[in-house]
Amino acid sequence: MNRVPAGRSVSVRVPASSANLGPGFDSVGLALGLWDDYVVTTSDSAGLVIEVTGEGADDVPTDERHLVHVTMQHTWRALGVAAPAGLRLEAVNGVPHSRGLGSSATAIVAGVVAAQALSCGVHESVYAAWPAPGDPVPVDLGLSTHLASEFEGHPDNASASVLGGLTVSWMPDGTGLDRGERTVTARIDLHPDVEVVVFVPDTRLATRTARAVLPETVPLVAAAAGAGRAALLVHAMTADPSHLHAATRDWLHQEARRASYPATMELVDLLRAQGRAAVVSGAGPSVLVLTTRDAAADVQAGHLASHWERLTPSVPTQGVQVHAR
Repeated sequence: MNRVPAGRSVSVRVPASSANLGPGFDSVGLALGLWDDYVVTTSDSAGLVIEVTGEGADDVPTDERHLVHVTMQHTWRALGVAAPAGLRLEAVNGVPHSRGLGSSATAIVAGVVAAQALSCGVHESVYAAWPAPGDPVPVDLGLSTHLASEFEGHPDNASASVLGGLTVSWMPDGTGLDRGERTVTARIDLHPDVEVVVFVPDTRLATRTARAVLPETVPLVAAAAGAGRAALLVHAMTADPSHLHAATRDWLHQEARRASYPATMELVDLLRAQGRAAVVSGAGPSVLVLTTRDAAADVQAGHLASHWERLTPSVPTQGVQVHAR
């Protein structure tokens, strides 16, 4: 088995993401202009060094349990490549942790992409020539989306962090022309007038906690209503933003989780009563509002504002970026 060479270094930049956007449960993702930055360097001296600054610096492990490191090892195994003897990981986290903004997906995507990039010339699927410092390192974005989605368990956040923009992802069901073993993602261009406002609380909520309260089945009427609004969501975000409020109505997951984040739902209720297209961001507890350029400044948390940080991230048209150092 070929080994990842020593003496290579890459910088990886990954955007945050919001998922679901109301009715798009586990399928629709949106990249957000909040970023995690990593530098990963290989060496022939055995050992692992991890340095973390920024969001979550006091909470994440700095040993072999770090999510980027775990994902890199997983990716090298998937590629059939041996890990390098030594590894140094420097992380500067800009994505809030456990707030429904895809922090785990950013780490997973970073690990998948860094592992591929450092494998240049070692695995046949990876570009063979090592680039000059500062040049981009080509990676297989389709493979990156699939491996990251497989590792995380659902594709919405990962696909948006890999590709940028608005994404819709699905798994082939193996029938007819719908065959394959990889997650498939369609990247869709946003309407130029669509903007995003995010309200972030100082409280956290683990995704596994939020998912644990979801029912295993939903009534047919709720499933039908959700399917219609999910279709409308894509139309509203790409062609006619006047439908954003109706398009973000959800029957599948937000109400089931209300008890898990009552303050979040209080803000969602407040904003939606004002006609704002407010949703729970991912598994929460952040709240995301889809709005338009001329209305964004008016999207405020009102009397609840003291409990929320208001952010206005862009929606980056490019996702993960990796360059040789």
